[in-house]
Amino acid sequence: MRKIVFFCIPAHGHTNPTLGVVRELVQRGHAVWYYSYTPFREKIESLGATFIACDDYDTERKLTPKDAARIGKDLALSTQVLVDTTLALDDMVCQKMQELRPDCIVADSMAVWGKAVALKLGIPFVSSTTTFAFNQYSAKIMKQSVTQMLGMIFSMPRINRNIKRLQDKGYPIKSVLDILQNDNQTNTIVYTSPDFQPCSETFSDRYNFVGPSVRPVTEEIVKTREKLIYISMGTVVNNSLRFYKKCISAFADTEYQVILSVGNSISNGRLLMEDLVTVPENISVKNFVDQIAVLNKADVFLSHCGMNSVNESLYYQVPLVMYPQTTEQAGVAARVEQLGAGILLKKETSDSIRRTIEQVLNTPSYYESALAISEGFKRCSGAKGAADQILTLCRNP
Repeated sequence: MRKIVFFCIPAHGHTNPTLGVVRELVQRGHAVWYYSYTPFREKIESLGATFIACDDYDTERKLTPKDAARIGKDLALSTQVLVDTTLALDDMVCQKMQELRPDCIVADSMAVWGKAVALKLGIPFVSSTTTFAFNQYSAKIMKQSVTQMLGMIFSMPRINRNIKRLQDKGYPIKSVLDILQNDNQTNTIVYTSPDFQPCSETFSDRYNFVGPSVRPVTEEIVKTREKLIYISMGTVVNNSLRFYKKCISAFADTEYQVILSVGNSISNGRLLMEDLVTVPENISVKNFVDQIAVLNKADVFLSHCGMNSVNESLYYQVPLVMYPQTTEQAGVAARVEQLGAGILLKKETSDSIRRTIEQVLNTPSYYESALAISEGFKRCSGAKGAADQILTLCRNP
């Protein structure tokens, strides 16, 4: 039996892809400890892993809602949150790892504390990358506006001050690129296919592109119309009341079935329905839905383009209309568009929303491209391949 420790940041999109790997390791008879946050306790413990709460050390939870919405757009702020959390966890994590002496540490690429403690204590390490792997070549798809580039330049002094705080604590971090960029010398699991990953051939053989971790369909969604449109802006940046109203206006009393998932950041579902008084019969507005179940029946997905959502959509051969809200999401959208499996929504108007979605619905090439990507996903080794890599490293530290 091997002892394996996982570390992750408090985000569904970074946690969910790892759960299949944890399940696989536990089913093989290995012991897994998972350092995470209370909202994920039930999921993690249901797999047979030991959950360790990090809530008291998480600085992101102390942010205002306005600041939390900026995390994905403001590199200086996200760096500060990451550094604050890393330093808050430092003593506790080092002490616990010295006591446990795990055979391997698996840490999300943004959970810097996991990699750092592995280096400090000489424990075999695997990076878990739930977005695209990032290097100088793949970065070319992360197209930034002039405003974003200027913002990054002006924020560099603040970023560098936070990086120095890590250096002063003994962390082997030279620059912010050591946090953002994947290292060719580090064993890395990437939850996408080599075909979907931009410039996959530029990464070393230490990279294992295992494909997305997509659970089976467990709930039945009734399809009431010939075409089903699914709309969701994810679980983080979903405070979009005005946008949701335009989506409803675009498809009210049409021939389409529409499922609109609005999240609960400010109880949007309740506020939206109260504001509109009535929602048309062909549109269903929910705070949350079983996304896998919906995508199993959907014909098109209007999405913010979080990596998890895009992976799930394409796995089920559903092309996308894309409305990214952060730089990372814009990079994912650019790759989908490049491969012909989706199109960007350029205007936030009811007319533009309807026309763009109907363009996808009426163009076979989008479905052909989504099918090709899906087939590539299904050729990957999945959770079993990821578990094999972790265990091989344990046996040969």
